[in-house]
Amino acid sequence: MGLEKATFAGGCFWCMVKPFDSYDGIHAVVSGYTGGDLENPSYEQVCTNATGHKEAVQITFDPSVFPYERLVELFWMQIDPTDPGGQFYDRGSSYESAIFYHSDTQKEIAEASKMALHSSGKFSKPIVTPILEAKPFYPAEQYHQDYYKKNPTHYNRYQVGSGRAGFKQKMWGE
Repeated sequence: MGLEKATFAGGCFWCMVKPFDSYDGIHAVVSGYTGGDLENPSYEQVCTNATGHKEAVQITFDPSVFPYERLVELFWMQIDPTDPGGQFYDRGSSYESAIFYHSDTQKEIAEASKMALHSSGKFSKPIVTPILEAKPFYPAEQYHQDYYKKNPTHYNRYQVGSGRAGFKQKMWGE
């Protein structure tokens, strides 16, 4: 079996790379933009919330080593799936969460996972993260790639200051 792509929007893409980056079977995690119609958008354009794009990560993975089901489970643990207006400190449509599926199988897995999360009772509000067909993905500017490695002090401060780290600790104990 060959490599596949998975695409997730979970708010600030800086915070969405590290959680996926260190597992066997994950070949690449790229920060970028997807969901809108503007070709090759810039960070400044996406931040206007007028392009339809969301900050996202696209993961190239070997499903025989790291199955898509595990990617989706890991994704849910990085976000507040009940927040329709963005993620944590970051507000606006460019920071809204979404799962972008690349095949009918991914769509089925994502929908089943969303239903299981809803049924778990872990969240008191509805799960609002949409599951959408993948659109073209545009890699972000180079300075956004692997941000947690290039700027670890700022990255760690941002994880805490944005509220993401505390939320993850409260909800998932990590």
